[in-house]
Order: sequence, then structure tokens, then C-alpha cells
Amino acid sequence: MTKPMTGAVSGAQKVVVALLAQIESGSLRPGDQIPTIAALAEEHGVNKNTASKAVVSLKAAGVLSGLAGGNTWVRIPPPHQRRQNTRYHSEKAAVRLPQSERSDAGVSEADSGIALQDLHEDSAEYAVIEAPPEICNALELPAGTRVLRRTYTRRHAQNAGASRSISYIPYDLASGNPDLLDPTREPWPGGTMHQLYTVGVELDRIVDHVTSSMPTPEEVLDFDIPPGVPVLRIRKISHSTEGRPVEVSDIPFPADRIELIYTTQLERWS
Repeated sequence: MTKPMTGAVSGAQKVVVALLAQIESGSLRPGDQIPTIAALAEEHGVNKNTASKAVVSLKAAGVLSGLAGGNTWVRIPPPHQRRQNTRYHSEKAAVRLPQSERSDAGVSEADSGIALQDLHEDSAEYAVIEAPPEICNALELPAGTRVLRRTYTRRHAQNAGASRSISYIPYDLASGNPDLLDPTREPWPGGTMHQLYTVGVELDRIVDHVTSSMPTPEEVLDFDIPPGVPVLRIRKISHSTEGRPVEVSDIPFPADRIELIYTTQLERWS
């Protein structure tokens, strides 16, 4: 959490310092609603515009959350995630393990350090849709092909920002195992690699395309992203041993909570 500069104490800075003191002492805890702008102005002997500036600066610093004109609360810190490309080796190594062992080998839990049973929300929404043009292109499918779209949402605490990923698998492939069309089977022990294994697919390689952009208004609200923070967007394309792209995942990560780690094993000269 980045604290705003306080320097010489102006009216707005006086409000900032007071709120920070309450947060650091624990009298205001993550998720707690702070007083209204009017109440802050009265309490600290400043006008409403000055109190509003203080709140805006704390939102920009990632200390407070909330939309302008609505409730404001102490931000619940997002869990820091470390995403390594070696995760794919671990996931494939678990594919042929017994279910009890696959259940204990979740790479997403390893990324965040939060066990599934400790999550406030862990949901999966399934739909069979006509693939959008860019997904047809990524999966090398004809226009109009149906895909299974799966939207995964997780939230580590009530009122905390969400994390989300959207996966696309050709419907003709996924329908080879009716269980893959059933969202009540989630979370699936062994993840997507094992799901594909059940329809005869072994993955050969995974290509991550990483780009960045500013978040949409919906992402700002749903992911609890402070002003000015961009989103790293991973498009993960999984290829079978036959060279066919079989799954595409879009995974947005607000840049204030993710560390991407790529290990490149180099061939030795001798």
C-alpha cells in the first residue's frame, strides 16, 4: 500500500493524516466504511471540497476504495500473485495422478497462496456460444463455430476485488466428455489440462501473449483497481501434441498485484 505524501500539513493533508492514523491503529479496518465527506469536513474543520480531495488522494494511493458519490471504505489489500511459466510443467505432471493427489496440486492456489476453502467466492459460469471472431482466429476455427465459454471468478474476502479468467474450448471437443459441460464439477481436480486429457488431448505447448491497457470502468469497480493502475492481459493459448490450438484463456491482472516470472531453460553447449 502506497501512502500519499503528507509534507506540510494543509487542510486536505490534515484529513489524510487523521484517516491514515485511524487505519494504522486499527480503529478503521479493511472493509470498514469511512465517514461521509460532510462528516469528515465537520470533524476536521475543513470545507467539503477539501475533505473530498483528501479522500481522492487516498483512493489514488490504494488506501481507500469506492466510487465518487457513493460509499467509501478502507481498501482490502489484494493478495499478491506470482505467476511463473513453470506452473505448466507442474500442471501437466499432475494430469495422470490419482484424483486425491490432483486435488492437492492446484497451481492457481500456489500462485496466490490462498487455499480454495479460504476463498469468499469461487464460482464458474458456463455457456455454449458462437465464438467471437478473435477467438475463432486464436483457435483456428471457422466463423460461427460454437465454443464452451467458462468464466471463473474468485474473491478472497467480502468486498475485496475479484480475479477473473475466461476460457474457450471448441464445443465439439468439450462435448466428448459430458462432465466438461457441467459447472457443478468445478473446481476440477487437475484443472484444464486434466479436462482435456479426458477427451484424449495431451498438451504440447502453451503460449502466453502478454499485453497491457487501462481497465474498463467495469473492471475498475469489480477488481477494485486504484486510479491510474493498468491491467496486464494474458491470452493463454494451449496447443495439443498434434499442433492444434485447443483452448484459449483470457486472464486480466491489475498491475498492482501481480508478478510475472518467466524461466528460460537454455541448451548447454556440452
